[in-house]
This record gives sequence, structure tokens and C-alpha cells, in this order.
Amino acid sequence: MSRPLRVGFTFIPRRLHAGGFNYLRNLFVALHRYRPGELEAVVFAGLSDDENDLATFARIPGVEVLKRRAFERDHSGLTSALVAGIDYAAAAAFDEARVDVVFEHARFFGWRLPLPIVAWFPDLQHRSLPHLFSKAAWWRREIGFRAQLASGRSIILSSESALNDCKRYYPRARNQMSVVKFASRPTDDLLAANPSEVIRLYELPEQYFYLPNQFWRHKNHQLVLDALTILAGRGIKPVVAVSGGPDEPPVCFDSIMREVKKRGLQDSFRYLGMIPLAHVYALLRSCRALINPSRFEGWSTTVEEAKSFEVPMIISNLDVHREQTHDVESYFDVDDPGALAAHLAKAAAKIEPLLLKELGSSVEGRVAKFAADFTDAITRAAARRPAQSDRMLTDG
Repeated sequence: MSRPLRVGFTFIPRRLHAGGFNYLRNLFVALHRYRPGELEAVVFAGLSDDENDLATFARIPGVEVLKRRAFERDHSGLTSALVAGIDYAAAAAFDEARVDVVFEHARFFGWRLPLPIVAWFPDLQHRSLPHLFSKAAWWRREIGFRAQLASGRSIILSSESALNDCKRYYPRARNQMSVVKFASRPTDDLLAANPSEVIRLYELPEQYFYLPNQFWRHKNHQLVLDALTILAGRGIKPVVAVSGGPDEPPVCFDSIMREVKKRGLQDSFRYLGMIPLAHVYALLRSCRALINPSRFEGWSTTVEEAKSFEVPMIISNLDVHREQTHDVESYFDVDDPGALAAHLAKAAAKIEPLLLKELGSSVEGRVAKFAADFTDAITRAAARRPAQSDRMLTDG
């Protein structure tokens, strides 16, 4: 039997991108569970990255965590990657760790890196919602995407919707592209928290809705405030439990929380903070419904996790949300608080006992396919290494 392919990943901090953190964690668990011995994950983190987050990865069999200066938040090899064609510090770390394939996300390592590279495009939000980005942030993402495409990277996208966007915005791209749909099967330790105790801890009623999104502008928390304001005017006061980290700097977060206070919605819009993952799952499994009002998603982590437990959902009518849920949930337009209010009122009117949701029957099959599709994409990219190396040499 041939040895496993060693795949280099860049650590994604949970406080900055909970969805990306959960993506990697679920991926590593799925690979160990369904494709053992085929891939080994080598996670490169900065010296100052959170030890508890890193320990979450290190405990997963088949995962190695390495802390290196080259992967600090304040260190960027982009200039070297663009000018010299290689991020020398990162390349040295990959070589030292005997990495065979690099999984590239939100960082460009250069077209001369002597390894096959798979670039992950979770979404193309900057092209669909450019007004949500500063000019510098827009061009930073755009240059990165163009550099990855021009360098002949194999590309992984998280949905058919994202693939269609990629083809529309970059019609001349001839890269090898794979759709690998994220799926979630939390480990047993994350399901150990007693939901009733977690509900009491956060002083929530038994009947509540759950909104576990980061406070980024496109997550559209404002629409939830508008819907709750409409309902309050009718004497209806459902409770929405909200968790997730603020943006940095917390411009969107501060604006939302000011509005909560100004409108007197403190009893309805309950911000819990950045809570432990075990508490996230406990609240998800006990809520009346998940709410996701987002204006844009590549493949929503929160929707996927709700699917795993067959939790009812009230979500925006994005193409990708319909792709994820197959048109079986309650949808609303991203600019229609009245529609969201109607869904909340209808769900809140049903008085039901607290019912803890368990993992659904379809979750194992979806997670197995996630692991298989990812492994296949990485294996195909690794097989292209000789041709890629030849191309880089002739470019020199």
C-alpha cells in the first residue's frame, strides 16, 4: 500500500471565520472516518494562534499541527509570491514537513511553488456584492483569485452555485474544477452538553429561534431586527438567540447592538457571544428553527449543520440555500422583513414541548461523499504534478 498523501493546510482561526474553522474540522473528521490512510492533514498555524483551537485539530487522528512564523497573521509572503513567484518562507515549511499537496485558501503561495496546489474558492462574494468591500479588500481578493487561476491551480468550489459564478466571472479559465459539498457530522464529544442546562445557562426560554452567524455585513442581521420590530408592533415577541463573533473592527456588530437597544429589542434579540462549539450544537438541536438571513453564501455551514439534525429552517431564498435544502424549508427575500416576520410568527404560534433533535438518517451518506469527493480532488491534483513542474520551469 502506498503511503498517504500529506496535504498542507493553513489554519483558519475560529474567531475570524467560524465557518472556515468548522469546515476544516469536519473535513478532517470525515477523512479519518471514511477515507482512513489516504490523506494526512498537516495544519500550519502562526505562533500566536489559539492553543485551544489548535488542540481541537490535533486531537483528530491523521492530523498534525505545526506552528511556524511564516503563518502568523502579520506575516505575508504575498509580495514574494507575486514578484519572485514563490512564498519562500511557506515553501520551506512545506518542504520541512514533507508536504505532497497544498490546499490553498485566502493566501497565494506563488506559481513557482514546486508542489501541486489545490485552491479553495468558498464563494465569489466580492464579485456578486462588490459594494460590501473596500476598494483595497476587493482588489486583494480579486488579484488572489486571478493569480490562482492564471497559475493553473486545480480549484475546489463548495457548490454548483459557486461553480456557475466562477464560470460566469472568469469565462476564460480552463482550470480543473471540482465541486466538493461540505457536510457536517459532529464528533460525540461536541454532543455531550445537556441542552436543557445550556438553555438555562444563557437564560433562554424553551421556545426560541437560533441565529449562529458571524457579524459580517452580508450576514444581514439587520433584517432580523426589522422583522422583530414588525412583530413587536403586533404584540408578538419571539426570542432569537444569536451567537458568533463580531467583525474586526466591530463596525457591523456595534451598529446592530445599538439598534437592538434603540428599538428596545433586548428581550427578543439575545446576543450570547462567541460560545463553545458544544453549546452551539446544544442550542441548534433544541431550537424551534434555525434562521439564516444571509445575502450571500458559498455553502452555508449553519444550514448544513441544521440539516444534520433535521432542524427546521427559516432562510433567505439564495440559490445556494435552495441547492442545500432542495426547496423544503421556509424562504424569504433578503430585503423582505415582512416575509421573515410572517415565518417567525407562524412558527412561534405552534406551542410544542422541548424536543431534542438527533442526527438524521442521511447525514452519514453526505459526510462520506464529502470525504470521497475531497480525496478524489486532491488525488487528481497530485497526479498533475509533473506537468505543472514542467510548466513552471519553461516559464523561468
